[in-house]
Amino acid sequence: MPFTKQSQPISQLLAGIRGFRARYYERRPDSMRQLVTEGQHPEVLMIGCSDSRVDPALLTQSEPGELFVVRNVANLVPPYQPDGAYHGTSAAIEYAVKALKVSEVIVLGHAQCGGIRGLIRLRTGEATDDDFVSPWVSIVNAALDPYISTEDTEQAKADVERLQNSPAVIERAAVRASVDNLMTFPFVRERVEAGTLTIHGWWFDLENGEMWAINPTTRLFQPVE
Repeated sequence: MPFTKQSQPISQLLAGIRGFRARYYERRPDSMRQLVTEGQHPEVLMIGCSDSRVDPALLTQSEPGELFVVRNVANLVPPYQPDGAYHGTSAAIEYAVKALKVSEVIVLGHAQCGGIRGLIRLRTGEATDDDFVSPWVSIVNAALDPYISTEDTEQAKADVERLQNSPAVIERAAVRASVDNLMTFPFVRERVEAGTLTIHGWWFDLENGEMWAINPTTRLFQPVE
């Protein structure tokens, strides 16, 4: 039974689906047929944020089958913790590395990240009413430590206020922390050490469209030419 009335957002999405079908199934059927018959063979795992403004496929202009993507609040990678609990991001990493055998893993952070702003607010002692977001972003709580005084309470308050006004330093530090957490996964470390897997940390500046990447030697972020 066809739908008789759609909201504007749903109508727009359905129009997009029709456009996708026309572009890939009607004009370029061979590429989609190959993905169906041969399966996916992406070379890149992209770990991105759920933020609606930073879609990895749109940002990189990737085609179907080119990226294996997992998105979560603040583009975080938890440490390796095989405890039988629900670990969606870790499951995606395991599948991409062990089953799909990707050769590149990219942690993609971005400016104006709400999850990172929430992480900074946690340091103020501000009460939260969420069940999942605060525990999740606290995965990289240690990323704030180098930027907040532990000896002077007043200085610590000033440091937190400064970070709230300029969160980019923590957004980037969180990417570095997630890159480090990737190396706690034995199957990731094994392939990195074997030279068959490379890990990248990227940060996208929403204001001017620049991409920054971690320099593997200095561990500092620099603009990508």
